[in-house]
Amino acid sequence: MKPYAIAKSFTFAAAHHLPLLPAAHKCHRPHGHNYEVTLVLSSAELDGFDFVLDYGHLGRFADMLDNLYDHQDLNVVLDCQPTAENLARVLHGAAAEMFGRGLVESVRVAETPRTWAEYRG
Repeated sequence: MKPYAIAKSFTFAAAHHLPLLPAAHKCHRPHGHNYEVTLVLSSAELDGFDFVLDYGHLGRFADMLDNLYDHQDLNVVLDCQPTAENLARVLHGAAAEMFGRGLVESVRVAETPRTWAEYRG
């Protein structure tokens, strides 16, 4: 476990449905969520400015969420079933490409204030 960590939360709204579920399941039908995505970065050491990473650099992640996912149908955008678990994995990979795999600790995707899934890589 790395001793330093930072986190920032982002939001976007999107629709999806889960076609692998039985037709009678409510999530089989199209519906939407106001997603909250929490990105956690960690490091064994601080950089030259005594940061894990300057929060200002996280704007790139926010822009990606806005451009690719906000007000989209996740069934069209993603190449996998758009569960919170899969979305967390996909966003973890995108964050790792942006900031380096060594910094990205986890991505948490909440569909509601009380439910979330997390991918830790």
